[in-house]
Amino acid sequence: MSDSSTNRRKNEGGWMSAETLSRALPFIQRHAGATIVVKFGGHAMSTPELMAEFAKDIVLLAQVGVRPIVVHGGGPQIGSMLSRLDIKTEFKDGLRVSDMETVGVAEMVLSGAVNKAIVSAVNCAGGRAVGISGRDARLITAAPKAEGLGFTGVPVATDTRVLTTLTDAGFIPVVSPISADTSGDGYNINADTVAGTLAAALGATRMILMTDVEGVMDKSKRLLTDLSRTDVQGLIDDGTAQGGMIPKLTTAMDAVAGGVEAVVILDGRRAHGLIVELFTDEGAGTLIHA
Repeated sequence: MSDSSTNRRKNEGGWMSAETLSRALPFIQRHAGATIVVKFGGHAMSTPELMAEFAKDIVLLAQVGVRPIVVHGGGPQIGSMLSRLDIKTEFKDGLRVSDMETVGVAEMVLSGAVNKAIVSAVNCAGGRAVGISGRDARLITAAPKAEGLGFTGVPVATDTRVLTTLTDAGFIPVVSPISADTSGDGYNINADTVAGTLAAALGATRMILMTDVEGVMDKSKRLLTDLSRTDVQGLIDDGTAQGGMIPKLTTAMDAVAGGVEAVVILDGRRAHGLIVELFTDEGAGTLIHA
């Protein structure tokens, strides 16, 4: 192959890239200045490669004027650490019962190892990430979720000034869901719930729930790309939505009811799914709106 042929191919690739960027411009303009809350978890966190790709996408959002806020989970990492420490894990109605010892381990894993790994990945990708938890600046005040679940909590109040202060200064907040009650006792709150609560409190235009499935499926296992809150409730009522998808859909409906423009449930393992969803006509996953 001649040098001129090689250069021609490179130039053709350049035109294709330029066309892609041009098509993205209206979407970039639409989201510029907007707050977008991204819940990061599941298998998307399972390898350094996926973590690095996610971090690049978050930095790209910030570079084009979006104000991203990352909320993360880490259930598998908590389970692994509890096993290593030989601490018995008890579940009730599918929820982890968190005694004082368990919530201490959860805080060590989530606010420590997991949070700082994400912060490091974003910073290595060229961003300026800051790791915090629900405890910091009373971002989230917690209360027990239910009797018998110990220190498994729910948000009862928020103070988002620390997040707006950080994003106004150009930082990318990375939030661990560990929070505290009015007495300072720690609570482990579901990360999806924290993401939805913060998205509503901040008036976010989008909340993105990155999970381990393509999105919401119908009974024939076909992807549903656009759903209203009424549609979602119907899927729950008729049994189409099952298992772990139900709390995600409930969180999505609550967020939309709280003022979030739309929620997207998408596969966190899909390469650049976040960018495809926000900056292309194609989209990714399932969009849930009022």
